[in-house]
Amino acid sequence: MTPQPTDLPAGHRRTVLVTGISIPTQPSEKRPPMALSTLFRTAARILARVGLHQGDYLPDVFDRRLTTPHSERPMCLVAALRCAATGDPHRISILAGDAIRVLADRLVVNGEEGPYGSDELACEFHLAQWGDEEGRTTEAAVGVLERAADATAVTL
Repeated sequence: MTPQPTDLPAGHRRTVLVTGISIPTQPSEKRPPMALSTLFRTAARILARVGLHQGDYLPDVFDRRLTTPHSERPMCLVAALRCAATGDPHRISILAGDAIRVLADRLVVNGEEGPYGSDELACEFHLAQWGDEEGRTTEAAVGVLERAADATAVTL
């Protein structure tokens, strides 16, 4: 029998550093992927709790006056969808991007159905315009999110 590179004399241990392999220290709990309808309902609950903000993602984005966490401040529709998907109103995710696109296609702003383009920025801008219309209320935004949740639950 020929010796192998992995054969070590009894009682001899060697520490080997292996990179690129992730070994969980605790059993991992994989979260099932969130459905769009669930994301819309979660965003509606967030907006109902913190309120709709007009003009930007949320008030005092650079923390010059406020010290509350960004996820606890009033926010726009885009920020609410991102917060529902990731827990952070600034963090981008594929699911939030899909939800923004679906919602932008459903809303009419200044007589225009849907955004001016198909890119993510155009969809965000369309949602921002809808939310920034004078007189727009938190209740209206929550209602739109709940109706979008019902529509996506039926179609999927």
